[in-house]
Amino acid sequence: MTLDPVNLLAIVAMGLATYTTRAAGLLLADRLPRTGRIRVALEALPPAVLTAVIAPAVLAGPAEMLAGAVTVAAAFRLPLLAVVAIGVASAAGFRLLVG
Repeated sequence: MTLDPVNLLAIVAMGLATYTTRAAGLLLADRLPRTGRIRVALEALPPAVLTAVIAPAVLAGPAEMLAGAVTVAAAFRLPLLAVVAIGVASAAGFRLLVG
């Protein structure tokens, strides 16, 4: 197996870009004020990211739609970690049942 220098350069560049954005986020987050509108926006980030990741998957089929409905119902009563666990479990269960 040979290693193409162009591919190696692309992999290294992507790794550096990923590391740079993560490190910059950590450094900049310490400098942001923790009050007012910024606090509200930062508190809204985890559910927003979770929704952006899960929303396309819910439209993938009937099992995923059923799991999405169960997860939304759980979200009105339970904390975020429990909702994620219920969503994963219901998706696996409905995939076994529905196919």
